[in-house]
Amino acid sequence: MRRGISVAAAAAALALAVSACGGEDTPQQSAAPAPSDSAAVSGEVTWWDTSDATNEGPVFKEVIADFEAKYPKIKVNYVNVPFADAQNKFKTAAQSGSGAPDVLRADVGWVAEFASLGYLAPLDGTPALDKPEDFLPSPAGSGRYNDKTYGVPQVTDTLGLLYNKELLNKAGHDAPPKTFQELKTFAQDVKSKAGAEGLALNVDAYFLLPFIYGEGGDLLDVTTKKITVASPQSVAGLKVVEDLIKSGAAAKPAIQDSYTNAETAFKEGKVAMIFNGPWSNTDNLGGKVFKDNPDNFGIAPVPSGSVKAGAPTGGHDYTVYAGSKNLDASYLFVQFMDSAESQAKIAGKLGLLPTRKSAYDMPEAQGNAMIGRWKEPMGAAVERPWIPEAGQLFQPLVEGYQKLATGGTTSDAMAQDVAKAYQGLLKGWSL
Repeated sequence: MRRGISVAAAAAALALAVSACGGEDTPQQSAAPAPSDSAAVSGEVTWWDTSDATNEGPVFKEVIADFEAKYPKIKVNYVNVPFADAQNKFKTAAQSGSGAPDVLRADVGWVAEFASLGYLAPLDGTPALDKPEDFLPSPAGSGRYNDKTYGVPQVTDTLGLLYNKELLNKAGHDAPPKTFQELKTFAQDVKSKAGAEGLALNVDAYFLLPFIYGEGGDLLDVTTKKITVASPQSVAGLKVVEDLIKSGAAAKPAIQDSYTNAETAFKEGKVAMIFNGPWSNTDNLGGKVFKDNPDNFGIAPVPSGSVKAGAPTGGHDYTVYAGSKNLDASYLFVQFMDSAESQAKIAGKLGLLPTRKSAYDMPEAQGNAMIGRWKEPMGAAVERPWIPEAGQLFQPLVEGYQKLATGGTTSDAMAQDVAKAYQGLLKGWSL
């Protein structure tokens, strides 16, 4: 599940990343050969799960029980670490060489950075990288760094437009908006005719990207090493958001606990539309207005701007700590958790999107209607830059977005400020 990262935690993470270096205390990136007899492998594996502890954690625990039944000599220590804290917490533990987990569920944007710092074990030639040809290409790309594999994709996701069909119908619309202009109009119609807010914005960098992509912008051009967040196209996307807020089409955004506020308002029927991902399926369907009427829950691609409809590719990877004392057991754990059978089980119970092609054909995955309903939104997914600095790009963006949402800056000024911050992160890149 994706939630906004707190400013304090992310700032600490950024400071740590700048000071970190691959010195003698950094674990070496070495992969042990696969054991000849996996049934003989024993030991303990500590797994940091960064998913939602309430809605997703129990299902992952079920899969762990299946693993321990197959490998009774291996004990898994399950630890749920809040997503907002996990990046900084893992880096602190890995840098000190004490307290890091054997296996981490890492956001796709963290893998290249952790690998570049020497914190992850390469998985090529180990049981963890099992049947790589079965992975969808974009999720698989997130785990690669310098021609080696450091993460195997657990789930993939993107953002879609989630909507309350009844509220849109009351406002005179029997289908979701397809463009940003329609998004504004529909939101205003809901506010005037349906007695609810039309749109709730999550003031988080990830949720800002569809507006930037929609106008043909992006944060970076990796091929030319150019910072493009302040390009005319990117600024045009920011102005769409600025207008939604100023016009009142979007409710006054919450800055603190932004994700929770938007999600709660949506599932309680106080707002008609939000941007969110498949990780929120279970939470939404348990809400007041959808629990007894799941057909009222609508999913559509994010609206398009003047250029296209686009939303970021997200998801999580299984990674193995380079300093683990239980590499063989860790590799087997990742192999089992990321098998097509395990992915299909998780998809069936939670509606999370598998990263293995074969998992989509399995009965458990096909039994969850949500899997099919996210196919069209995933078609608009835009691959993000898988570079070591990727995990640090969001903090300057969210700080700027918060100022924009509260009227403390303009789109043009925000873009320039973010571009300057990126220059400090990306040495040798041009504007």
